[in-house]
Amino acid sequence: MNKSTYENPLITRYASKEMASVFSDDKKFSTWRKLWIALAESEKELGLNITDEQIAEMKEHVYDINYDVAIKREKEVRHDVMAHVYAFGSQAKSAMPIIHLGATSCYVTDNAEIIIIREALELVRGKILQVMKKLSDFALEYKGLPTLGFTHLQPAQLTTVGKRACLWLQDLQMDYEDLCALIDSLKLRGVKGTTGTQASFMTLFENDGEKVKALEKAVVKKMGFKSAFAVSGQTYTRKLDYSVLCVLSKIAQSAYKFANDLRILQNMKEMEEPFEKNQIGSSAMAYKRNPMRSERICALARYVITLPENEAITASTQWFERTLDDSANKRITIPQAFLAIDGILSLFSNVTGGMVVYEKVITKHIMAELPFMATETILMECVKAGGNRQELHEAIRCHSMDAGKVVKQEGGDNDLISRIKADPLFTAIKDEIDGLLNPYNFIGRAEQQTEEFIANEIKPILEANDISSEETEIKV
Repeated sequence: MNKSTYENPLITRYASKEMASVFSDDKKFSTWRKLWIALAESEKELGLNITDEQIAEMKEHVYDINYDVAIKREKEVRHDVMAHVYAFGSQAKSAMPIIHLGATSCYVTDNAEIIIIREALELVRGKILQVMKKLSDFALEYKGLPTLGFTHLQPAQLTTVGKRACLWLQDLQMDYEDLCALIDSLKLRGVKGTTGTQASFMTLFENDGEKVKALEKAVVKKMGFKSAFAVSGQTYTRKLDYSVLCVLSKIAQSAYKFANDLRILQNMKEMEEPFEKNQIGSSAMAYKRNPMRSERICALARYVITLPENEAITASTQWFERTLDDSANKRITIPQAFLAIDGILSLFSNVTGGMVVYEKVITKHIMAELPFMATETILMECVKAGGNRQELHEAIRCHSMDAGKVVKQEGGDNDLISRIKADPLFTAIKDEIDGLLNPYNFIGRAEQQTEEFIANEIKPILEANDISSEETEIKV
């Protein structure tokens, strides 16, 4: 490993080998060669003078890419596609005259990019499903465990730990549906020629437009797609890249929301991300258990969330049939967006597969706040027993203010219930008050909502994809 030059941490620290492979040179240039073979085969089928021997020789050299020849040639001609045409032809010598016949560079570059994007999206889809499975298992395990809800980051009505997990899960469900729609809608750039008019192919087929249309359909089918863009300039519209990055950004947003919530819960000591036996939380403070995986999720997610704006600018500034100011940008933006989201989802899967819940701490926090939340129930029960609502309301207000002072100004425990029990106005229900403070009385339909959401929304998705939870390897 060369330590004297910069290395991309997305490769060395965060992304999986599988995602890194999708954006490798081997993948790109072997896909170029597959596209040249599909073009030659289709041209032969439609009557051009191309032999089986030429195609067979091309097929022998799909993967053994002679990079040394291509690199040397690119230095001479300053054109990557023509360098690889030359390198491919130097191996498949009989096919040299017909490789890239009628095509422009974007025939291989753009079609290959879409093919690679689709493969990367499929990897993302698999990882989202893993996270969804682990979150759904977690939600069902803790579907009935009461916990403080928070609005404005202030204690609010109770919910359950499982119901809160459903909020994270529902965001991912939306992302999954958007991702599936994007994958299903992907089209190849197609066989369009230099400015998208197919003029070169019209020349090859002596102005037989039906054969030119058949050529595109054949290539698209051979490459595993249903259709191509109906029209294009030299490139496919960069609006597609924007759509791809928007979906990745949405996933990053969901991951950030989850990880941020967990970081807060870890601060409150209610929940924790997995913490390994020999893990060090701080170089100075040995006792610390920092939420480093959740923080890493947020760090990578913040990067991905910002990328759609980059691609929006690229898409909006493509002049007429194309300009080349997209190319260098795309070489960075598209692969790194996928590498980052891959790292995010690996971490997300790892964390959700090992979250720790501290039920006694959760209960302690509930009981510190529940007396305030229970006052409306106490008030109603006392009225039902014959009390005066206005008189009771004023008494509760005064007791609440006094109890609040004890908690905030004196640092004491919440003694509101003791104050209410000692007040003669509440004698009629004094013996019932402790029963009214059961947290399960304050969670509404949270448990049932969790069960229904998993059964009706998430389980069908997981079953359709035959998903089981598997631990995801995390790079340190």
